[in-house]
Amino acid sequence: MFAFADHLLHLEGEALPRDVDARAAAALLARGAACRAPVRGIVYGTLLNDRGALDALGEAMHAPPYKAPPKAPVLYLKPRNTLAGHRARVAIPDDVSGVEVGASLGIVIGRTATRVSAERAFDYVAGYTLVVDLSVPHASVYRPSVRLRARDGFCVVGPALVSARHVANPDELVIQVSLNGAHAFAANTASSVRGVARLLAEVTDFMTLSAGDIITLGVPHGSPVAHIGDTATLSIGALPPLQVSFAGATEQEGEQP
Repeated sequence: MFAFADHLLHLEGEALPRDVDARAAAALLARGAACRAPVRGIVYGTLLNDRGALDALGEAMHAPPYKAPPKAPVLYLKPRNTLAGHRARVAIPDDVSGVEVGASLGIVIGRTATRVSAERAFDYVAGYTLVVDLSVPHASVYRPSVRLRARDGFCVVGPALVSARHVANPDELVIQVSLNGAHAFAANTASSVRGVARLLAEVTDFMTLSAGDIITLGVPHGSPVAHIGDTATLSIGALPPLQVSFAGATEQEGEQP
């Protein structure tokens, strides 16, 4: 069982996360606090769960190698090395010009979920968080590439896990991304092919999700690309906004703390 009362934050330098109310969380973040990822469970990304992404592929979705639109959720892992927290500084690989900054709603599992019905799916949700799902820009989404999606720091989570009771309708939340203080992208979780309940029902039909795991609702089509020196700020609904900055790979060399 994974449970918390309100807003869970794991401040840098502290051994354990804090469970605080919304006002206390806002005060801590307003002081410029950096955070670790507030949960250490497995993070599953969801691919092609956005209507815009499917529309953009058009007829290519019916040609090899795809041959047809997916009939079940397409998942990929964001392994432990990718995890980072609020105000993280992420390295952009030397061989690319930038990284795609995908803002996605993270669904935090509260208890073991196996073959959960859509009607009962929300009983298994502990809360929600913001996930910055980073990837090297690429055209093909066939068999999601580890090399493009699983670089160090390519999954920034937080700054807080927010209890499900504070999110009345996760399937209708505004998503916004700014780069260096300027508006760069807007979307809505309503563009998802599968909403939260249906996604959990279809995923748990073939695999078990454990308490503390996170599954993302998916990245909306058209996410902006960040470059070395940029700072991105992301928000979803009323969840506390998440900030990440980008450095060159040479600035991040050597053993990391």
